Amino acid sequence: MTESRAKAETSGSGYVTKGQGYDRDTTYITDRITSSGEGANEWPVQPGRYRLIAARACPWANRAIIVRRLLGLEPVISLGMPGPTHDARSWTFDLDPGGVDPVLGYERLQQAYFARFHDYPRGITVPAMVDVPTGAVVTNDFAQMTLDFSTEWKQYHREGAPDLFPEHLRGEMEPVMKRIYTEINNGVYRCGFAGSQDAYDAAYERLFTALDWVDERLRTQRYLMGDSITEADVRLFTTLVRFDPVYHGHFKCNRQKLSEFGALWGYARDLFQTPGFGDTVDFVQIKRHYYIVHADVNPSQIVPQGPDLANWLSEHHREELGGRPFGAGTAPGPVAAGDEVPLGHGA
Repeated sequence: MTESRAKAETSGSGYVTKGQGYDRDTTYITDRITSSGEGANEWPVQPGRYRLIAARACPWANRAIIVRRLLGLEPVISLGMPGPTHDARSWTFDLDPGGVDPVLGYERLQQAYFARFHDYPRGITVPAMVDVPTGAVVTNDFAQMTLDFSTEWKQYHREGAPDLFPEHLRGEMEPVMKRIYTEINNGVYRCGFAGSQDAYDAAYERLFTALDWVDERLRTQRYLMGDSITEADVRLFTTLVRFDPVYHGHFKCNRQKLSEFGALWGYARDLFQTPGFGDTVDFVQIKRHYYIVHADVNPSQIVPQGPDLANWLSEHHREELGGRPFGAGTAPGPVAAGDEVPLGHGA
């Protein structure tokens, strides 16, 4: 969902509106890829037909990469990865040979949006699902996308795939995920892109109230919904893993570092050390994206060297709370060839 805007992000404008709070544009392409593909604005599930475009730098895209890996959808949904920075027009495939996505043949994600909607007027966002035969974007509705990976692509899940959206927990999960999104996932941006002291102060209080809430919730249970990992954990993790490297300093979310929380820090390390989570995280790309693209927040565009990330691999002792990370399922296998985080970019 990280956007490339009409204005050049390196111009010192784009995200912060002086005197105002940050209000995210939440209008997305709401088409869905479903098992039947028969409803209005529905596309049929078909192995190999769609390509997930997801920049490692972006927390919203990172969640799609994690869910795809946990469920074992790599053989049926290919992955295209733009680089961590973008220009005024859109995300670019500058990490690929020749700067071109090898499947779509595009230099920019913008081309997939324009293939569907001429002169698409909104932000060119990741993650996006692209129809390979036509080269057209299908959806960029990041929240529904991962739920559909769990529910609509079931026949293609790997053997032992976890149930990330258990039917018996959905009623309880939905308000938890909503609060995580509004107060934490988006809360850090509300702090970082605040255009006034009052807007920042209010955002700061909301964010840390919510972080204290999840910290307390996790003191007596291993995961947000109990004994096993769910979609709720994926959604919280992608913000937590960016907290100390980016949000604490760059977005002024500095009451305390993640590593200074009690249960929340152990929980974050527990997930990071679980296959499917930490092995999708590229700290180098994360820092380059935020510190270079958000030039109105960081005009110098200098990328900091720290923090030391070795503590992500320290003991967390969360197993003492019991539980089974994957429920009745099993851990995913090795990272698929081509999807590996580059050496030196992890913890």
